[in-house]
Amino acid sequence: MTDLLFQPSPEQIEANQLTSFARQLTHSSGQSFASYQELHHYSVTELAAFWAEVWRFGQVRGEMGDRVLTDQSMPGVEWFPEARLNFAENLLAAGKPEHSALIACSESRPEIRLSYRELTDQTLQLAAFLKQDCNLQPGDRVVAYLGNTPEALIGMLATAYLGAIWASASPDFGFEGACDRFSQIEPKVMLAGNGYQYGGKTYERHEVVAQLRSAIPSVTHLINVAVLPDAPALANSVDFASLVQGDRAVPELHRWPFNQPLYILFSSGTTGKPKCIVHGAGGTLLQHIKEFRLHADLSADSVFFYFTTTGWMMWNWLASGLSTGATLVLYDGNPMYPGPTVLWQLAARHGFTHFGTSAKFLAACRSQQLSTDDLDLSALRTVFSTGSPLAPEDFDWVYQAIKQDLMLHSISGGTDIVSCFVGGNPWQPVRRGKIQAANLGMAIESWNDEGKAVIDQRGELVCTAPAPCMPLGFWQDDQNRRYHAAYFERFPGVWAQGDFCSIDEQGQVVILGRSDTTLNPGGVRIGTAEIYRQVDGLTEIADSLVVGRATTDDVEVVLFVELAPTIVLDDGLRQRIRQAIRSNTTPRHVPSHILEVAAIPYTRSGKKVELAVTQILRGEAPQNLSALANAECLEQYRLWAEHLNKGS
Repeated sequence: MTDLLFQPSPEQIEANQLTSFARQLTHSSGQSFASYQELHHYSVTELAAFWAEVWRFGQVRGEMGDRVLTDQSMPGVEWFPEARLNFAENLLAAGKPEHSALIACSESRPEIRLSYRELTDQTLQLAAFLKQDCNLQPGDRVVAYLGNTPEALIGMLATAYLGAIWASASPDFGFEGACDRFSQIEPKVMLAGNGYQYGGKTYERHEVVAQLRSAIPSVTHLINVAVLPDAPALANSVDFASLVQGDRAVPELHRWPFNQPLYILFSSGTTGKPKCIVHGAGGTLLQHIKEFRLHADLSADSVFFYFTTTGWMMWNWLASGLSTGATLVLYDGNPMYPGPTVLWQLAARHGFTHFGTSAKFLAACRSQQLSTDDLDLSALRTVFSTGSPLAPEDFDWVYQAIKQDLMLHSISGGTDIVSCFVGGNPWQPVRRGKIQAANLGMAIESWNDEGKAVIDQRGELVCTAPAPCMPLGFWQDDQNRRYHAAYFERFPGVWAQGDFCSIDEQGQVVILGRSDTTLNPGGVRIGTAEIYRQVDGLTEIADSLVVGRATTDDVEVVLFVELAPTIVLDDGLRQRIRQAIRSNTTPRHVPSHILEVAAIPYTRSGKKVELAVTQILRGEAPQNLSALANAECLEQYRLWAEHLNKGS
């Protein structure tokens, strides 16, 4: 089987925006770029010239100033110190007034469509209420306890328009999970839905919202969003619909400094209260313009969908798609209800050009042998996947079951940078199991324990030069101590992402799992994704989770497996699992124990929760279970831990 899955044609390369950008950069710099590698090298060595060109190519509305960055120290660099811009202006003004800005689909209510003109009008009316009635000031916080709805997008835009800070959590978080996030940042205003539907079931949220109001006294105004049209409004609230259809005087447009705080994003919170990561407006805007226009070739003709909740950074990423003038498609509901083709049916109905989802969703589609043969996906050009490494078999499935003529962008970054370090490259082919390249402007390398770059070897994913998407810091972090410890402690002056990766001579990348859940059998560091890549290829296994368990003088590898229907975990299957791992990795990767479980624990953003299971095997209580989507499944792991401890 060849590893080459897709090769862009010369015509496709010529027509994409990366080619136009390279020509513009050639004109301004006097340098020519015969390959992506040459262009990338320029982007990470000539930082000021590159990012100034991204500003110009993206037609950012605002004043850039003469200086791009103060120096190249990390942390501490200041980007565009003289610049002024308004994040919301740049998203709202990018599309033609009558062009569709969004199509909102939901289990809870009928489809909603808004043009760029309507989106702008509603944003400005909400901004007027926030300023005049709530006295919202620059730097104040607005939070949303909402699904992926138009109201959440409008709330974010109105908040950004006023120079305030936006944060959100999806309504499937219970009281504790939402309160752990919101209470830390003391919001002045909260938007909340009166409930939602998911998988055909209705969930009202009146009681949880009342608890949040009581627990967070800083909230002076609650805005009710009628996600469930027939359910009562939230108590002591003002109605969202009446606000955005009002006739208040529109607040004057103000352009803010480049580093005006825009978002507070929350870490998953699996080790305690979530970290509150503060992102700036200018860095977020420039980074997303670069990713959408140069890497994804998103434009005003595009219809862009990403399945996400407001509790995942991909929601913030999706929102920035407006900066290209594209039409966004929002979905609020279960991606597998009433059947596994529901999102692909939406893609056919609305002519998605760009379809984004999680690696977990694509794996689920493959395991159910989903077919799209009866759907018209002729408009589809790009599929995005993130959240966890995409298995080689799922690369194959996309090209076999969805479409052969498309770009599959396996992308990887994080909440830490509200964007990507590595991802798609429209000039190069797609190869099985490989992320195409480091993104422009991201000086990515794979480092060994001695801090040396390695090729075709597992190493720590590091970024050796600053990028404007790096956070402004953590909320209420005295002298940036926690921020420094999170990213710069291991290699001083160099960003360490906390992921293992391998980079080959062509610059293609494989993400090998989190380095903070490293396995160390025999003192050898192993990334969990190296084992997942082998197990995911076995049809008998529906899902898996691998952790390390400390013994008297070593660490043993423990593999938990969720079996496909009708499959029995017998000695023969255990032997096939071990043989698959041994043949394609090393004997140290082979698990000492292979144990059956009913479910694999995941965070609400779809990431496997290795750390909680590791804690259980150590005899510790896992922390902050509200961050998990299915915390109830951990009881079975506790029973296995007792069994293993009795036998050791």
